[in-house]
Amino acid sequence: MRALPRRRGLKKIVFPVKFDRNQFIRAVKEHHPDVVIGTGQCFAGKRLRIETRAVNERRDGRRDKPRRISLRGARSLPTSLRPACGRQARTSASAGRYVCNYSMYVILDFLKRHRPRARFGFIHIPHRYQARRAGRFLLKAMARLGDKG
Repeated sequence: MRALPRRRGLKKIVFPVKFDRNQFIRAVKEHHPDVVIGTGQCFAGKRLRIETRAVNERRDGRRDKPRRISLRGARSLPTSLRPACGRQARTSASAGRYVCNYSMYVILDFLKRHRPRARFGFIHIPHRYQARRAGRFLLKAMARLGDKG
């Protein structure tokens, strides 16, 4: 994310990796986005993963039992933005149960209640994926969004 060039109308925010609902909601409230593209790092796989949903579960560690993010929230929330992937990416229905999924769920839930027209998508980037390739993919995805209004 830090390597993406500055562009008018694009705000890049890099969050610390922690379960902090307020950091995600505060960013949405402050910037009033029409589109949010979240990114996160995954350690498995070789291709980019376009996440299609966030689940209402989180775990602090691999051995911990999952618990709900929101006691009254939906079991899962679908993303509302899915960039075309091509061969370098695939869709995924599981963002795991750590901070990536947590951030997705918190943002999707907030947008659903307060900014229903805003669109949200999430892309997992493999740990060993080339940063330049990932950056080009994100730029292409954003350019396509501009074409669609």
